[in-house]
Amino acid sequence: MKALESPTSFRSPHSAFEQVTARATRLRIESVDVVRGIIMILMALDHTRDFFGSLAVSPTNLETTTPGLFMTRWITHICAPVFFLLTGTGSWFSLQRRGKADLSRFLLTRGLWLIVLEATVFRLIAQFNVDYQVTMLLVLWALGWSMIALSALVWLPTRVIVGFGVALIALHNLLDPISAQTFGAFAPIWSILHAPGFVLPGPEHVVFVAYPLIPWIGVTAVGFGLGAIYQWEPERRRSFLVRLGAGLTAAFIVFRLMNVYGDPVPWTSQRSPVFTLLSFLNTNKYPPSLLFLLMTLGPAMLLLRAVDSKTPSLLEPALTIGKVPLFYYLLHFFLIHLLAVIVCYIRFGSAHWMFESPTLGQYPITQPEGWAFGLPVVYLVWAAIVAASYPVCRWYAGVKARTASPWLSYL
Repeated sequence: MKALESPTSFRSPHSAFEQVTARATRLRIESVDVVRGIIMILMALDHTRDFFGSLAVSPTNLETTTPGLFMTRWITHICAPVFFLLTGTGSWFSLQRRGKADLSRFLLTRGLWLIVLEATVFRLIAQFNVDYQVTMLLVLWALGWSMIALSALVWLPTRVIVGFGVALIALHNLLDPISAQTFGAFAPIWSILHAPGFVLPGPEHVVFVAYPLIPWIGVTAVGFGLGAIYQWEPERRRSFLVRLGAGLTAAFIVFRLMNVYGDPVPWTSQRSPVFTLLSFLNTNKYPPSLLFLLMTLGPAMLLLRAVDSKTPSLLEPALTIGKVPLFYYLLHFFLIHLLAVIVCYIRFGSAHWMFESPTLGQYPITQPEGWAFGLPVVYLVWAAIVAASYPVCRWYAGVKARTASPWLSYL
Protein backbone atom coordinates (compact mmCIF):
# COMPACT_ATOMS: atom_id res chain seq x y z
CA MET A 1 0.00 0.00 0.00
CA LYS A 2 2.80 2.43 0.84
CA ALA A 3 4.46 1.71 -2.50
CA LEU A 4 1.24 2.58 -4.30
CA GLU A 5 1.04 5.86 -2.43
CA SER A 6 4.64 6.82 -3.22
CA PRO A 7 5.07 9.79 -5.64
CA THR A 8 7.54 7.76 -7.66
CA SER A 9 5.32 4.71 -8.02
CA PHE A 10 3.44 3.98 -11.22
CA ARG A 11 -0.31 4.55 -11.25
CA SER A 12 -2.34 3.85 -14.36
CA PRO A 13 -5.17 6.26 -15.27
CA HIS A 14 -7.62 3.48 -14.42
CA SER A 15 -6.21 2.99 -10.90
CA ALA A 16 -6.08 6.74 -10.34
CA PHE A 17 -9.76 6.98 -11.29
CA GLU A 18 -10.62 4.20 -8.87
CA GLN A 19 -8.80 5.99 -6.04
CA VAL A 20 -10.60 9.27 -6.77
CA THR A 21 -13.93 7.44 -6.88
CA ALA A 22 -13.13 5.66 -3.59
CA ARG A 23 -12.26 8.97 -1.93
CA ALA A 24 -15.51 10.50 -3.17
CA THR A 25 -17.50 7.52 -1.92
CA ARG A 26 -15.89 7.77 1.51
CA LEU A 27 -16.66 11.49 1.58
CA ARG A 28 -20.30 10.98 0.73
CA ILE A 29 -20.74 8.28 3.34
CA GLU A 30 -18.88 10.48 5.79
CA SER A 31 -21.50 13.20 5.36
CA VAL A 32 -24.21 10.69 6.31
CA ASP A 33 -22.23 9.73 9.42
CA VAL A 34 -21.89 13.39 10.37
CA VAL A 35 -25.64 14.02 10.15
CA ARG A 36 -26.33 10.82 12.05
CA GLY A 37 -23.90 11.96 14.75
CA ILE A 38 -25.53 15.39 14.98
CA ILE A 39 -28.97 13.93 15.57
CA MET A 40 -27.58 11.44 18.10
CA ILE A 41 -26.07 14.32 20.06
CA LEU A 42 -29.40 16.19 19.93
CA MET A 43 -31.18 13.03 21.03
CA ALA A 44 -29.22 13.09 24.28
CA LEU A 45 -30.75 16.49 25.07
CA ASP A 46 -34.25 15.05 25.07
CA HIS A 47 -33.23 12.08 27.20
CA THR A 48 -31.41 14.35 29.64
CA ARG A 49 -34.59 16.41 29.98
CA ASP A 50 -36.51 13.19 30.70
CA PHE A 51 -34.23 12.37 33.64
CA PHE A 52 -33.42 15.83 35.01
CA GLY A 53 -36.37 17.99 33.93
CA SER A 54 -39.90 17.88 35.24
CA LEU A 55 -42.03 14.98 34.04
CA ALA A 56 -45.09 16.68 35.51
CA VAL A 57 -45.08 19.31 32.74
CA SER A 58 -45.46 18.17 29.14
CA PRO A 59 -43.27 20.30 26.87
CA THR A 60 -45.87 20.11 24.09
CA ASN A 61 -48.91 20.99 26.22
CA LEU A 62 -49.47 24.63 25.27
CA GLU A 63 -51.51 25.21 28.43
CA THR A 64 -48.56 24.53 30.73
CA THR A 65 -45.34 24.70 28.71
CA THR A 66 -42.98 27.60 28.11
CA PRO A 67 -41.43 28.59 24.76
CA GLY A 68 -38.01 27.45 25.97
CA LEU A 69 -39.26 24.06 27.11
CA PHE A 70 -41.29 23.58 23.93
CA MET A 71 -38.36 24.39 21.66
CA THR A 72 -36.03 22.14 23.68
CA ARG A 73 -38.39 19.29 22.87
CA TRP A 74 -39.16 20.47 19.32
CA ILE A 75 -35.53 20.68 18.16
CA THR A 76 -35.08 17.02 19.07
CA HIS A 77 -38.04 15.97 16.92
CA ILE A 78 -35.63 15.68 14.00
CA CYS A 79 -33.77 12.82 15.66
CA ALA A 80 -36.03 9.80 15.22
CA PRO A 81 -37.04 10.51 11.59
CA VAL A 82 -33.43 11.03 10.52
CA PHE A 83 -32.27 7.95 12.40
CA PHE A 84 -34.83 5.79 10.59
CA LEU A 85 -34.13 7.48 7.26
CA LEU A 86 -30.37 6.99 7.49
CA THR A 87 -30.83 3.39 8.58
CA GLY A 88 -32.35 2.84 5.17
CA THR A 89 -29.59 4.84 3.49
CA GLY A 90 -26.93 2.83 5.28
CA SER A 91 -28.64 -0.34 4.11
CA TRP A 92 -28.36 0.84 0.51
CA PHE A 93 -24.63 1.44 1.04
CA SER A 94 -24.35 -2.08 2.43
CA LEU A 95 -26.03 -3.43 -0.70
CA GLN A 96 -23.13 -2.12 -2.74
CA ARG A 97 -20.77 -4.33 -0.71
CA ARG A 98 -23.05 -7.33 -0.23
CA GLY A 99 -25.41 -9.30 -2.43
CA LYS A 100 -29.14 -8.97 -1.84
CA ALA A 101 -29.26 -12.33 -0.07
CA ASP A 102 -26.48 -11.34 2.32
CA LEU A 103 -28.02 -7.92 3.00
CA SER A 104 -31.47 -9.41 3.53
CA ARG A 105 -30.10 -11.91 6.03
CA PHE A 106 -28.16 -9.19 7.86
CA LEU A 107 -31.18 -6.88 8.09
CA LEU A 108 -33.34 -9.72 9.39
CA THR A 109 -30.89 -10.81 12.09
CA ARG A 110 -29.97 -7.27 13.13
CA GLY A 111 -33.63 -6.31 13.29
CA LEU A 112 -34.38 -9.23 15.60
CA TRP A 113 -31.32 -8.29 17.68
CA LEU A 114 -32.58 -4.71 18.13
CA ILE A 115 -35.97 -5.96 19.32
CA VAL A 116 -34.24 -8.18 21.88
CA LEU A 117 -32.01 -5.27 22.96
CA GLU A 118 -35.07 -3.06 23.50
CA ALA A 119 -36.70 -5.56 25.85
CA THR A 120 -33.56 -6.52 27.75
CA VAL A 121 -30.41 -4.38 27.75
CA PHE A 122 -32.07 -1.05 27.01
CA ARG A 123 -34.87 -1.66 29.50
CA LEU A 124 -32.28 -2.43 32.18
CA ILE A 125 -30.31 0.74 31.35
CA ALA A 126 -33.44 2.90 31.37
CA GLN A 127 -34.92 1.57 34.63
CA PHE A 128 -32.05 -0.12 36.50
CA ASN A 129 -34.32 -3.04 37.44
CA VAL A 130 -35.54 -6.30 35.98
CA ASP A 131 -39.00 -6.53 37.54
CA TYR A 132 -40.69 -5.88 34.16
CA GLN A 133 -43.57 -4.04 35.78
CA VAL A 134 -43.36 -1.44 32.99
CA THR A 135 -41.91 -2.11 29.55
CA MET A 136 -41.97 0.53 26.84
CA LEU A 137 -41.47 -0.43 23.20
CA LEU A 138 -39.56 2.51 21.77
CA VAL A 139 -37.04 3.37 19.06
CA LEU A 140 -35.04 0.13 18.96
CA TRP A 141 -38.25 -1.89 18.76
CA ALA A 142 -39.58 0.06 15.77
CA LEU A 143 -36.17 0.23 14.14
CA GLY A 144 -35.79 -3.53 14.45
CA TRP A 145 -39.12 -4.19 12.75
CA SER A 146 -38.30 -1.61 10.07
CA MET A 147 -35.09 -3.49 9.27
CA ILE A 148 -36.99 -6.78 9.17
CA ALA A 149 -39.47 -5.25 6.72
CA LEU A 150 -36.60 -3.86 4.65
CA SER A 151 -35.01 -7.31 4.57
CA ALA A 152 -37.99 -8.38 2.46
CA LEU A 153 -38.29 -5.15 0.48
CA VAL A 154 -34.68 -5.20 -0.78
CA TRP A 155 -35.66 -7.90 -3.29
CA LEU A 156 -37.85 -5.34 -5.07
CA PRO A 157 -36.67 -2.60 -7.47
CA THR A 158 -35.53 0.54 -5.67
CA ARG A 159 -38.32 2.64 -7.22
CA VAL A 160 -40.91 0.23 -5.87
CA ILE A 161 -39.35 0.38 -2.39
CA VAL A 162 -39.41 4.19 -2.43
CA GLY A 163 -42.99 4.24 -3.73
CA PHE A 164 -44.05 1.91 -0.93
CA GLY A 165 -42.36 4.15 1.65
CA VAL A 166 -43.87 7.35 0.26
CA ALA A 167 -47.33 5.78 0.26
CA LEU A 168 -47.02 4.79 3.93
CA ILE A 169 -45.86 8.27 4.88
CA ALA A 170 -48.40 10.18 2.80
CA LEU A 171 -51.50 8.06 3.37
CA HIS A 172 -51.26 6.64 6.88
CA ASN A 173 -53.11 9.59 8.43
CA LEU A 174 -56.21 8.30 6.68
CA LEU A 175 -56.11 5.60 9.37
CA ASP A 176 -56.23 8.09 12.27
CA PRO A 177 -60.00 7.72 12.90
CA ILE A 178 -59.57 3.97 13.50
CA SER A 179 -59.00 3.23 17.18
CA ALA A 180 -57.50 0.07 18.60
CA GLN A 181 -60.74 -0.70 20.46
CA THR A 182 -62.41 -1.22 17.08
CA PHE A 183 -60.60 -4.54 16.82
CA GLY A 184 -61.66 -5.92 20.17
CA ALA A 185 -59.34 -8.75 21.24
CA PHE A 186 -57.01 -7.83 18.39
CA ALA A 187 -56.54 -4.25 19.63
CA PRO A 188 -52.85 -4.83 20.52
CA ILE A 189 -52.11 -5.59 16.87
CA TRP A 190 -53.45 -2.18 15.84
CA SER A 191 -51.45 -0.56 18.63
CA ILE A 192 -48.33 -2.20 17.24
CA LEU A 193 -49.11 -1.03 13.72
CA HIS A 194 -50.51 2.48 14.07
CA ALA A 195 -52.05 3.68 17.36
CA PRO A 196 -49.86 3.83 20.49
CA GLY A 197 -51.33 1.69 23.21
CA PHE A 198 -51.12 -1.33 25.45
CA VAL A 199 -49.97 -4.71 24.25
CA LEU A 200 -50.19 -6.04 27.79
CA PRO A 201 -52.33 -3.84 30.07
CA GLY A 202 -51.37 -5.28 33.46
CA PRO A 203 -52.21 -5.01 36.34
CA GLU A 204 -48.84 -6.36 37.50
CA HIS A 205 -47.01 -6.04 34.18
CA VAL A 206 -47.54 -3.39 31.52
CA VAL A 207 -46.20 -3.40 27.96
CA PHE A 208 -46.88 -0.20 26.03
CA VAL A 209 -46.10 0.51 22.36
CA ALA A 210 -44.95 4.12 22.02
CA TYR A 211 -43.49 3.68 18.52
CA PRO A 212 -46.05 2.01 16.21
CA LEU A 213 -44.51 0.61 13.06
CA ILE A 214 -46.44 2.66 10.51
CA PRO A 215 -45.03 4.88 9.07
CA TRP A 216 -41.53 4.25 10.47
CA ILE A 217 -41.16 1.34 8.05
CA GLY A 218 -41.98 3.79 5.27
CA VAL A 219 -39.34 6.28 6.42
CA THR A 220 -36.72 3.51 6.39
CA ALA A 221 -37.81 2.43 2.90
CA VAL A 222 -37.52 6.00 1.58
CA GLY A 223 -34.08 6.24 3.19
CA PHE A 224 -33.02 3.17 1.23
CA GLY A 225 -33.90 4.97 -1.97
CA LEU A 226 -32.09 8.10 -0.80
CA GLY A 227 -28.87 6.09 -0.77
CA ALA A 228 -29.01 5.81 -4.57
CA ILE A 229 -28.34 9.53 -5.04
CA TYR A 230 -24.88 9.04 -3.58
CA GLN A 231 -23.91 7.46 -6.88
CA TRP A 232 -24.67 10.70 -8.67
CA GLU A 233 -22.16 13.34 -9.68
CA PRO A 234 -21.63 15.61 -6.63
CA GLU A 235 -23.19 18.81 -7.97
CA ARG A 236 -26.29 16.97 -9.14
CA ARG A 237 -26.64 15.30 -5.75
CA ARG A 238 -26.18 18.54 -3.83
CA SER A 239 -28.68 20.37 -5.99
CA PHE A 240 -31.18 17.56 -5.46
CA LEU A 241 -30.75 17.67 -1.68
CA VAL A 242 -31.40 21.42 -1.65
CA ARG A 243 -34.47 21.13 -3.85
CA LEU A 244 -35.82 18.17 -1.89
CA GLY A 245 -35.22 19.85 1.46
CA ALA A 246 -36.81 23.11 0.38
CA GLY A 247 -39.71 21.27 -1.24
CA LEU A 248 -40.49 19.16 1.84
CA THR A 249 -40.27 22.21 4.11
CA ALA A 250 -42.52 24.25 1.82
CA ALA A 251 -44.99 21.37 1.66
CA PHE A 252 -45.11 21.30 5.46
CA ILE A 253 -45.89 25.02 5.63
CA VAL A 254 -48.57 24.87 2.93
CA PHE A 255 -50.35 21.78 4.25
CA ARG A 256 -50.13 22.98 7.84
CA LEU A 257 -51.64 26.33 6.88
CA MET A 258 -54.49 24.52 5.14
CA ASN A 259 -55.30 22.60 8.36
CA VAL A 260 -57.10 19.93 6.34
CA TYR A 261 -54.94 16.79 6.27
CA GLY A 262 -51.64 15.45 7.50
CA ASP A 263 -51.94 15.74 11.28
CA PRO A 264 -54.68 14.64 13.70
CA VAL A 265 -54.54 17.91 15.68
CA PRO A 266 -55.03 21.19 13.74
CA TRP A 267 -53.20 24.30 14.82
CA THR A 268 -55.24 27.08 16.42
CA SER A 269 -54.85 30.72 17.43
CA GLN A 270 -53.41 31.02 20.92
CA ARG A 271 -53.05 33.65 23.61
CA SER A 272 -50.07 35.27 21.87
CA PRO A 273 -48.34 35.16 18.45
CA VAL A 274 -45.52 33.11 19.98
CA PHE A 275 -47.86 30.41 21.25
CA THR A 276 -49.77 30.45 17.95
CA LEU A 277 -46.46 29.66 16.25
CA LEU A 278 -45.87 26.87 18.76
CA SER A 279 -49.31 25.48 17.94
CA PHE A 280 -48.39 25.56 14.25
CA LEU A 281 -45.20 23.59 14.97
CA ASN A 282 -46.85 21.20 17.41
CA THR A 283 -47.34 18.22 15.11
CA ASN A 284 -47.96 14.64 16.20
CA LYS A 285 -45.04 12.25 16.80
CA TYR A 286 -46.84 9.16 18.11
CA PRO A 287 -47.25 7.96 15.41
CA PRO A 288 -45.37 10.53 13.32
CA SER A 289 -47.87 12.35 11.14
CA LEU A 290 -47.23 13.29 7.52
CA LEU A 291 -46.68 16.89 8.62
CA PHE A 292 -44.33 15.85 11.42
CA LEU A 293 -42.19 14.02 8.87
CA LEU A 294 -42.26 16.87 6.35
CA MET A 295 -41.30 19.29 9.14
CA THR A 296 -38.30 17.21 10.20
CA LEU A 297 -37.07 15.53 7.02
CA GLY A 298 -37.03 18.78 5.01
CA PRO A 299 -34.39 20.42 7.23
CA ALA A 300 -32.59 17.05 7.39
CA MET A 301 -32.07 17.13 3.61
CA LEU A 302 -30.62 20.63 3.87
CA LEU A 303 -28.34 19.46 6.64
CA LEU A 304 -27.12 16.57 4.48
CA ARG A 305 -26.31 19.11 1.77
CA ALA A 306 -24.54 21.43 4.19
CA VAL A 307 -21.98 18.76 5.16
CA ASP A 308 -21.81 17.02 1.80
CA SER A 309 -18.56 18.49 0.51
CA LYS A 310 -16.43 18.58 3.66
CA THR A 311 -16.75 17.88 7.36
CA PRO A 312 -15.98 21.03 9.39
CA SER A 313 -13.49 20.41 12.18
CA LEU A 314 -16.17 21.48 14.67
CA LEU A 315 -18.23 18.46 13.62
CA GLU A 316 -15.48 15.84 13.92
CA PRO A 317 -16.97 14.56 17.21
CA ALA A 318 -20.32 14.14 15.45
CA LEU A 319 -18.59 12.13 12.74
CA THR A 320 -17.11 9.79 15.34
CA ILE A 321 -20.43 9.32 17.16
CA GLY A 322 -22.22 8.83 13.85
CA LYS A 323 -20.04 5.83 13.10
CA VAL A 324 -21.17 4.01 16.27
CA PRO A 325 -24.77 5.17 16.79
CA LEU A 326 -26.14 2.13 18.61
CA PHE A 327 -23.16 1.99 20.96
CA TYR A 328 -23.58 5.70 21.71
CA TYR A 329 -27.34 5.28 22.18
CA LEU A 330 -26.93 2.67 24.90
CA LEU A 331 -23.91 4.40 26.45
CA HIS A 332 -25.40 7.87 26.80
CA PHE A 333 -28.62 6.51 28.30
CA PHE A 334 -26.61 4.57 30.88
CA LEU A 335 -24.51 7.64 31.76
CA ILE A 336 -27.58 9.86 32.16
CA HIS A 337 -29.27 7.37 34.47
CA LEU A 338 -26.08 6.73 36.44
CA LEU A 339 -25.56 10.47 36.96
CA ALA A 340 -29.19 10.80 38.06
CA VAL A 341 -28.58 8.11 40.71
CA ILE A 342 -25.48 9.92 42.01
CA VAL A 343 -27.19 13.32 42.11
CA CYS A 344 -30.28 11.86 43.79
CA TYR A 345 -28.19 10.21 46.50
CA ILE A 346 -26.28 13.44 47.14
CA ARG A 347 -29.45 15.54 47.33
CA PHE A 348 -31.80 13.18 49.20
CA GLY A 349 -29.52 10.68 50.95
CA SER A 350 -31.16 7.87 49.01
CA ALA A 351 -31.63 6.92 45.37
CA HIS A 352 -34.26 4.18 45.54
CA TRP A 353 -36.55 6.18 43.25
CA MET A 354 -34.06 5.74 40.41
CA PHE A 355 -34.44 1.95 40.58
CA GLU A 356 -38.23 1.78 40.78
CA SER A 357 -40.51 1.02 37.85
CA PRO A 358 -42.32 4.25 36.98
CA THR A 359 -45.88 4.82 35.89
CA LEU A 360 -46.36 5.60 32.20
CA GLY A 361 -46.76 9.27 33.07
CA GLN A 362 -43.46 9.26 34.99
CA TYR A 363 -41.37 7.29 32.48
CA PRO A 364 -38.42 6.65 32.54
CA ILE A 365 -37.95 7.25 36.29
CA THR A 366 -40.02 7.95 39.37
CA GLN A 367 -38.99 11.46 40.36
CA PRO A 368 -38.90 12.30 44.08
CA GLU A 369 -40.68 15.44 45.17
CA GLY A 370 -38.56 18.49 44.44
CA TRP A 371 -36.32 16.62 42.01
CA ALA A 372 -36.79 18.53 38.75
CA PHE A 373 -34.09 20.92 37.52
CA GLY A 374 -34.52 23.93 35.26
CA LEU A 375 -33.48 24.10 31.63
CA PRO A 376 -30.03 25.65 32.29
CA VAL A 377 -29.07 22.62 34.39
CA VAL A 378 -30.55 20.25 31.80
CA TYR A 379 -28.41 21.82 29.08
CA LEU A 380 -25.32 21.70 31.29
CA VAL A 381 -25.87 18.01 32.10
CA TRP A 382 -26.48 17.29 28.40
CA ALA A 383 -23.14 18.87 27.47
CA ALA A 384 -21.38 16.86 30.19
CA ILE A 385 -22.95 13.58 29.02
CA VAL A 386 -21.95 14.16 25.41
CA ALA A 387 -18.43 15.13 26.46
CA ALA A 388 -18.12 11.98 28.57
CA SER A 389 -19.50 9.78 25.80
CA TYR A 390 -17.21 11.06 23.05
CA PRO A 391 -13.87 9.49 24.09
CA VAL A 392 -15.54 6.12 24.68
CA CYS A 393 -17.19 6.31 21.25
CA ARG A 394 -13.87 7.30 19.69
CA TRP A 395 -12.25 4.23 21.26
CA TYR A 396 -15.02 1.93 20.03
CA ALA A 397 -14.98 3.45 16.54
CA GLY A 398 -11.25 2.67 16.46
CA VAL A 399 -11.92 -0.92 17.50
CA LYS A 400 -14.47 -1.31 14.70
CA ALA A 401 -12.06 0.21 12.17
CA ARG A 402 -9.24 -2.15 13.17
CA THR A 403 -11.31 -5.32 13.55
CA ALA A 404 -12.91 -7.28 10.76
CA SER A 405 -15.25 -9.26 13.02
CA PRO A 406 -18.81 -9.20 11.59
CA TRP A 407 -20.21 -9.30 15.13
CA LEU A 408 -19.17 -5.68 15.65
CA SER A 409 -21.70 -4.61 13.02
CA TYR A 410 -24.44 -5.51 15.50
CA LEU A 411 -23.38 -2.79 17.97
